[in-house]
Amino acid sequence: MRPSDAAPTLVVIHNISLPPGRFDGDAVTALFQNRLDCDDHPYYERLRSLRVSAHFFVRRDGTVQQFVSCLARAWHAGASNFFGRERCNDFSIGIELEGSDVTPFEDPQYRALAWLAAALCARYPIDAFAGHSDIAPGRKTDPGPCFDWSRFQRDLHAASHLVPPLLRTVTAQFPYRTA
Repeated sequence: MRPSDAAPTLVVIHNISLPPGRFDGDAVTALFQNRLDCDDHPYYERLRSLRVSAHFFVRRDGTVQQFVSCLARAWHAGASNFFGRERCNDFSIGIELEGSDVTPFEDPQYRALAWLAAALCARYPIDAFAGHSDIAPGRKTDPGPCFDWSRFQRDLHAASHLVPPLLRTVTAQFPYRTA
């Protein structure tokens, strides 16, 4: 569970593919469910002792899978800091996009991400969005240079018109990533 005084206020956007650059199969799902067979591919050996989780996974076709309740802490951020606040797992929701730093994301992913982000903003006191690279600079690079932050902001703004007015206030304050 999250610390009792830590509501989710930050959404952290990541990218992942297993093995790297491969966008099919169920390896990512297996990883987040701690059932990845590390003997299936040579790359997986380095993941053998890794225990990670994310709240959501958005596939290339826009399909969204949820692994962890938003009320619970997921283990997606690692050693992290957001504007002086340590341990981002305590107060964030992690969204993994199926992708890599060097591959553009798909239109269905942006649409699904915007809808998901709008729903999260309507339900939780989300006041910021950041990349994994923003909260763990020098250690992480995702979602990478192929993630279009401006497009995400536009899509989120469009999706926000379909939810209560409070969300429009939150998205108007989208201060942390604009390009």
